[in-house]
Amino acid sequence: MIRFDQVSVTYGDAAEPAVQGIDLTVPEGELCLLVGPSGVGKSTVLNAVCGLVPHFTGGTLRGRVTVAGRDTRTNKPRELADVVGTVGQDPLAHFVTDTVEDELAYGMESLGLAPDVMRRRVEETLDLLGLADLRDRAITTLSGGQQQRVAIGSVLTTHPKVLVLDEPTSALDPAAAEEVLAVLQRLVHDLGTTVLLAEHRLERVVQYADQVILLPAPGAPPVVGAPADIMAVSPVHPPVVALGRLAHWSPLPLSVRDARRKASSLRERLAGVEPGETGVTAPDTGSGASGPGNGSGPVTGRGSEDAVSSRKRFGRWRRREERHPAGVTHGPGHTSTPGHTSASGPAPAGSGGPLAAETAGLSVRRGRIDALHRVGLTVRAGETIALMGRNGAGKSTLLTTLVGMHEPTAGSVHVGGAAPHRTAPRTLLRHVGLVPQEPRDLLYADTVAAECAAADHDADAAAGTCRGLVTRLLPDVPDSTHPRDLSEGQRLALALAVVLTARPPLLLLDEPTRGLDYAAKGRLVELLRGLAAEGHAIVLATHDVELAAELAHRLVILADGEVVADGPTAEVVVSSPAFAPQVSKVLAPLPWLTVPQVAHALEATA
Repeated sequence: MIRFDQVSVTYGDAAEPAVQGIDLTVPEGELCLLVGPSGVGKSTVLNAVCGLVPHFTGGTLRGRVTVAGRDTRTNKPRELADVVGTVGQDPLAHFVTDTVEDELAYGMESLGLAPDVMRRRVEETLDLLGLADLRDRAITTLSGGQQQRVAIGSVLTTHPKVLVLDEPTSALDPAAAEEVLAVLQRLVHDLGTTVLLAEHRLERVVQYADQVILLPAPGAPPVVGAPADIMAVSPVHPPVVALGRLAHWSPLPLSVRDARRKASSLRERLAGVEPGETGVTAPDTGSGASGPGNGSGPVTGRGSEDAVSSRKRFGRWRRREERHPAGVTHGPGHTSTPGHTSASGPAPAGSGGPLAAETAGLSVRRGRIDALHRVGLTVRAGETIALMGRNGAGKSTLLTTLVGMHEPTAGSVHVGGAAPHRTAPRTLLRHVGLVPQEPRDLLYADTVAAECAAADHDADAAAGTCRGLVTRLLPDVPDSTHPRDLSEGQRLALALAVVLTARPPLLLLDEPTRGLDYAAKGRLVELLRGLAAEGHAIVLATHDVELAAELAHRLVILADGEVVADGPTAEVVVSSPAFAPQVSKVLAPLPWLTVPQVAHALEATA
């Protein structure tokens, strides 16, 4: 169905091809998973299938790509639309219409399908992806995960023979991701649809793949084979595979079920051993660490005398959010559970350190939508909190309220002792920094080097500070690269480095691992641990349960704009199958959360 014949792609004046030596076949009716570190060319390979490379992106394509017998060099994307359905990394760039139902119908209208066929397929897709309650909603009022489901649905309605998906579950909560993958499985098995997808969260998808294509490094030829064989040599692999490598299981398990069948002897070795604190440590509240509220917290520098760039960054993001609010569905209420402290778990949550932020009875209404309802939360210096919950639960709204983008309709919110919605950006930036879901909202320079230089200037930091952070997160990004030419994960790392350059006392991150491979995520975890150890407070909204298990002291679960769980991470994730990491599921009922914990214990008991 898809054939690459000695394909290479070179962009612009680049000295080396983005990808080369691509020679492979994806058979009809298979789900093929494309994996590799960030920036190795996965999106380039996907875009070559749908004709975006080279017709839209430019550059030089050598070799030949055919889809259902059609050569993508001579058939432009619109001429492949009846065969190939594509969803890129950025759902917003995908949309043409204003409402969910219209977007689902648009592709079929373009292909001239009959009205009764369009109506039936729209209803089927609304039900398949859990979008029925959102059918009349404006797309700009949806959360990031809801937008991603709409983007996927808009290509499913046309019934293409080939689906090309670039990180289709990156913004989805675990339950929604399972629903999308179940739909893809049904299309592959029942209709013979060919699916080619790239995904960094391999724990969600690798067990469903018929074959895996590994791009090991930029410009390196691909390695193709069965999932278990490729995972044995892949530099990127999910926690269950890492656990299998650690325990020397053969063949390597790809799913929790397979791993549990092999784990009885490992559970016996770990019985009676308490998980060590391999990175998640208690906030140090007595060391005088810098942070909000103690008079010695690090100043972001974006409140310096020359703050034009800082106002541009913060103000532009605030204005964009006001123009395009990411609304949240509010359902039947639960009893709100205020944020609390706990002395149990891997780290005491909020054990008396300086207060970085606090909400009390916080309610936020956005248009006709109750986005938050009576939310109580405390965040203290040195504490890392993960916000989790289904798409549309209110996580992003809570973060953006903490930086003053929304005025509370009830209750109160304070950051660094100030009400953020009444505080000028120049002053507020001394207390808090936000990395939004769309990192491009913080990037406006023409090169990575210029972006880093501007960040150093805004933060009054030493020259090279931002560039050093970028190098720590993603070592191989050239200074001369334009931010728009970066992959989604690389762009996120750059935006994160821009914000971290100022070392804000309170750091807010919205889906910080979207687009990052496991190595980049590991570097991010170490960086954030270091900041927390220095007294910075960190709040991250995420669907990445592995990240929450590895990094967070405390887990807060939101549902329909309300807090429904708030406690030490180990207690909350173990009691919730939807949010439990893979290691927890494999070794249950033992209290292990991450592979590094298990490795440390095995070394200590050897």
